[in-house]
Amino acid sequence: MHQDPGPPAGVRVGFTAAGARRGCRAALALTIGLMPFGLVVGMAADAKGLSLLETLVMSGLVFAGTAQLVALELWADPAPVLAATLAVLVINLRMAPMGAALAPVLDRLSGLRLWGSLAVLVDNAFALMVAEMRAGRRDAGFLVGASLTMWANWMVMCCVGHVFGAAVRLPPGHPVFFASVAALMAILVPIWRGRSDLLPWVVAGAAALAAHGAGLGAPWPVLAGALLGSAAGAARDLRRT
Repeated sequence: MHQDPGPPAGVRVGFTAAGARRGCRAALALTIGLMPFGLVVGMAADAKGLSLLETLVMSGLVFAGTAQLVALELWADPAPVLAATLAVLVINLRMAPMGAALAPVLDRLSGLRLWGSLAVLVDNAFALMVAEMRAGRRDAGFLVGASLTMWANWMVMCCVGHVFGAAVRLPPGHPVFFASVAALMAILVPIWRGRSDLLPWVVAGAAALAAHGAGLGAPWPVLAGALLGSAAGAARDLRRT
């Protein structure tokens, strides 16, 4: 069985305040692209009749824009709590392979530091942390700093979107709805390592498109892409060992 050989010589693994500050700075640029996404979630929650408190509780605990939008699409009166919960669970299962990919850092934590890091893990912070690991830095504080910066921005933007939701009604297809996708595409650039990354990326994209083409609605395309792309990447890495 392949085992993690541990950090390279001279690489410090831990959880430091300096790493958290570096994560905050790294996340600041991404928060600009995520602001419209938070506004959209806030406006959608207002349109579905959720109060500001309910919107903030949902945003603070779930902290996953795609999952929140899927839940809001299902929202009705009476609230389909079970259906919405299952939909959010399925779409957030992609976090499992993300956590496994960060094992060289997270496996050396325990208690509140470990579970707190996992609790605030999101796609964008994951991508930033992967870039850190590839640069030879394994400070879990970076992940938490980046994630908490995005969480704070998310809460503020969801609040603003809810407050002004009644005054601003954007039509479907408005460019602001593309902001979150653009932000995610931007963070793919620093983690691209060349042709060796092409296979899992192509498999993930093809799987998501196939699920969408088959008529499967959210969250199945995202889940199919995440799981099959991760499997392709794991198979590639196993062949190298």
